[in-house]
Amino acid sequence: MLEDKFDQFSKFLAEEKGKRKFKQSVELAINFKGIDFSKQDNRLNMEIILPYSKGKVGKAAIFATDRNLISKAQQLGVEVIDGTKIDSIANDKEKLNSLLNYELLAQPNLMPEIAKKLGQFLGPRNKMPKPLFNPSDLEKFVSNISKRVVIKSKGKFLPTVHTVVGSEDMKPEEIFENIKEVINNISKKVGQTHIKSIFVKLSMSKPLKLL
Repeated sequence: MLEDKFDQFSKFLAEEKGKRKFKQSVELAINFKGIDFSKQDNRLNMEIILPYSKGKVGKAAIFATDRNLISKAQQLGVEVIDGTKIDSIANDKEKLNSLLNYELLAQPNLMPEIAKKLGQFLGPRNKMPKPLFNPSDLEKFVSNISKRVVIKSKGKFLPTVHTVVGSEDMKPEEIFENIKEVINNISKKVGQTHIKSIFVKLSMSKPLKLL
């Protein structure tokens, strides 16, 4: 799927990059047809590890109380959020907003309280922590953080998803491989016949239609 669109995409990227004073992200939008997103089973909520980085290095943080987990997180440069302070965080707008700067993890036993106290803020922003069931997976999560994207349906009736797949200074081949990885994973979930159109754009550019 899209194999014949690479030259068109490469030309588009060459023409559009470098036009702004900041490094633009490459954004992908996929529109669907014939899917009833009001049904829970049809909604998308997928984590995809891209073959290449998205072009910007993310930061990880973990809600934790376990001493061994805290020590391991600190060794890996992961920000530790005190799991006993969830209630106070929920009432502090500045601290809430600071959570949006991180890819979040949590001890599994803290997830119910996080969902109750922080879910209303983090959920709509696609920032709910991922439970870390095996502490040994923390290193893998950190190494994959710049390649990780979450694809999630927004609302019951919005037949579209968006995600960042790269940055303008990356090689076109790498970005295109990231695009194909996202589309292939979504196609397996919904079927190619339900994909109505696919667009790609830079942060401030007009979109290019790929499908």
